[in-house]
Amino acid sequence: MQTVTLNNGVKMPIIGFGVYQIPDAEECENAVYEALTAGYRLIDTAAGYLNEEAVGRAIKRSGVPREELFVTTKLWVQDAGYESAKLAFAKSLKKLQLDYLDLYLIHQPFGDYYGAWRAMEDLYREGKIRAIGVSNFLPDRLMDLIVHNEIVPAVNQVETHPFYQQIESAAFMKEQGVQHQSWAPFAEGLGNMFGNEVLASIAQQHNKSVAQVVLRWLVQREIVVIPKSVRKERILENFDIFDFELSTDDIERISALDTRETLFLSYHDPKFVKMLGTLKVDL
Repeated sequence: MQTVTLNNGVKMPIIGFGVYQIPDAEECENAVYEALTAGYRLIDTAAGYLNEEAVGRAIKRSGVPREELFVTTKLWVQDAGYESAKLAFAKSLKKLQLDYLDLYLIHQPFGDYYGAWRAMEDLYREGKIRAIGVSNFLPDRLMDLIVHNEIVPAVNQVETHPFYQQIESAAFMKEQGVQHQSWAPFAEGLGNMFGNEVLASIAQQHNKSVAQVVLRWLVQREIVVIPKSVRKERILENFDIFDFELSTDDIERISALDTRETLFLSYHDPKFVKMLGTLKVDL
């Protein structure tokens, strides 16, 4: 398994399995089980996905030794704050049936995420988390967090795909020693990604699928990626990206697809910030 080394020396698989938008417990458990059977060792979930228990059951069912796994979950906005973050962490750990986490992320840069970060720093020092990080932090908020706290986030998980390549943000994160991780590598199919002529042409040249080309492009950029699927054949296909390499020409052609704009909701939009910051989830 190809890995990246985080800023604290912890090794993280460069490809993992994501479970966003798999709320059905049985479907989620089976998908994670299939992923672990296929060889995935990084599993990415979140309290806000409402499927931590299913992930925990799949891990236990798989029989994969704990030390071979890299398990990530995330703190939702309503639990931001020092004491509430500690309680939420304990709840997630129980649902996952684990004794420790490999990576714990602040899911959104809203609420008292400073208090949450200090709680996470304590949990990290206590050995309950191997690495701590953030998700959806723009460079200004990431820098603010770095400047005013002791531990630099190990990971920042942000929207990254061929139509929104995050070139400047990626360079900034690398400069700060923060590992770039992609969510929505396929943009959830928006922008007709799977029908894109450039990506389809490159895929045909390598006898691969568009999905495999996108994942390979991210891996060659040293970006950790967590594709999701509930179909066994897609789970296997997404993992099969280490037997080919994109050429410089391939990468230049993909670079030209960058719109430099999110395909989802903007973190600069006050209405979106208000909605996400006040959204209560039954955790």
